[in-house]
Amino acid sequence: MIRSGAYVRDVLEKAPGTSVTVHGWIKTRRDSKGIHFAQVNDGSTFADLQVVIEQGAIEEAVLHRVTTGACVRVSGELVASPAAGQKVELKAKEIVVYGEADPASYPLQKKGHTMEYLREIAHLRTRSNTFGAVFRVRNALSFAIHRFFQERGFVYVHTPVITASDAEGAGAMFAVTTLDLKNPPKKPDGAIDFAQDFFGKPAYLTVSGQLEGEIFALSYANVYTFGPTFRAENSNTPRHLAEFWMVEPEMAFCDLEGNMELAEEFLKYIIQHVLDHCASDLEFFNKRIDDTVLKTLEHVATSRFEHVTYGEAVKILETSGKSFEFPVFFGADLQSEHERYLTEEKFKKPVIVTDYPKEIKAFYMRANDDGKTVRAMDVLAPRIGEIIGGSQREERHDVLLEKIRAAKLEEKPYWWYLELRRFGSAPHAGFGLGLERMLMYVTGMKNIRDVIPFPRTPGNAEF
Repeated sequence: MIRSGAYVRDVLEKAPGTSVTVHGWIKTRRDSKGIHFAQVNDGSTFADLQVVIEQGAIEEAVLHRVTTGACVRVSGELVASPAAGQKVELKAKEIVVYGEADPASYPLQKKGHTMEYLREIAHLRTRSNTFGAVFRVRNALSFAIHRFFQERGFVYVHTPVITASDAEGAGAMFAVTTLDLKNPPKKPDGAIDFAQDFFGKPAYLTVSGQLEGEIFALSYANVYTFGPTFRAENSNTPRHLAEFWMVEPEMAFCDLEGNMELAEEFLKYIIQHVLDHCASDLEFFNKRIDDTVLKTLEHVATSRFEHVTYGEAVKILETSGKSFEFPVFFGADLQSEHERYLTEEKFKKPVIVTDYPKEIKAFYMRANDDGKTVRAMDVLAPRIGEIIGGSQREERHDVLLEKIRAAKLEEKPYWWYLELRRFGSAPHAGFGLGLERMLMYVTGMKNIRDVIPFPRTPGNAEF
C-alpha cells in the first residue's frame, strides 16, 4: 500500500471546499452536544488539523474507537474554521481506525509532562508538541548541513565507526571485542591477547572521523563526514552523551584563517535555513522553552564574528572584575562561564578564539612558531559557549611524530596518519560541530538528552 493522503502541513494551506484524506494520530478529542472534535497530527507540522465529526456522520462503533493516541485515516471536506489560529478544519465523512489506544492508559495525556518522564517513554514522546518540534528542527538542520557542503563541492565521506586509533588522544573510548569476557585469552605475562580477537588488535568505537577524513581531504581537497561518534566518559551532565552525531569537514590547501571563514559561513547558513523553514517550531521554543531563541538566532545569522587569541581572551577575563567559579590563567582550559562572558557580556556576539596553549589541545594541531601555542580555534556562541572546535592540522611529518611521542601515544596505530605526511603532504584544516549541541542552541532545550531520539548516557540504553 502506498500512502494516498495528503500531509497535514499541506492540507492546512488548502482552500475550503477541497476534498482530502489525511492520516495521523489523535492528539486530543472533546465532545459537545451532537458534535465531536478531534485534533489530528501526522508529524509534518507543528499545527494540528481539527476534525469535526457531526452526529450520525460516522458509525458509532467507529466513533467509539476514535480516542486520544489512536491512529486514523480521515476523509472529508475542508470547511472554513470559525476558530482563531486556523483557516480550515476537516468535516469528516469517513474514518478508518488503523490502531486503537486505550485513553485511560495512554501515557501522553492533555497536561504538562516533565522532560524526565518523557525520556522514559521515548517510544511515544515524539508525538508530543515539544519533541515533534525538536525532531523536525533536527531534520531541517541535518538537511541544511548536507546542502551547505554539497553546494560548495565537498565530497561526503563515510568514515569508520570501528577504529584502532584514538583521534583525541583522550582514551575515553568504548572497546569493541568478540572475546569471552569471562575467560579472555591471556599472554604469558597475563595481559589479554588481542591477537585472538576479531580484528587481531584492540578496537574501539570512534570518537571522531577526523583522521580518516584527512585521508580523503588529501585526495579530494574538500570533504566532510557526518555520522555517529562515541565517548565513554562517565558524565551525567546536561551537555554530555555517550553517543552523539558529529559534522566534520576537512579542507586541503586551507589554513586557520580559511577554517575560521568557513566555520562562520557554515553556522550562519544552517541557522538561517532553520529560521526560514521551521518558523512555527521556533516560535513554540521561543514561547515555551527560552524567550531569547529567535532574537539570538537572528542576531548570530547577521553578525560578524569577533576574533581574539586565547592570550587576549585570558587578559579580558582576568580584568573583567567578574568572580568566576573556575580560575582564569594562561594555560587554563576555558570553561562555559568564561565562554559565555566573552559572547554575552564582553562582545555580545559570537567569538572565535584562536592559538591555544599546546598543552590543552590535541596532538594533531599545527604548532605555531612560538613553540607554546597551536593553530587551534573554538567558535563560541551566546547562550551555550563552545559550539565548534577546529584547527589547522600539523602537516610536517617530523613535528607530528614528536607531538605523538610527547603525548605518550602509541605510534603504531598512527603509522598511516604519519605516512600521509611523507607522500604529498599539504597544508590542511578542519573543524567539528556536534549536532546535538547545535540543536540545543537552536531550540533552547536545556538538556542534550532531549535533542537526540534515544539518549545514551551512563546506565541508560533502554531503547
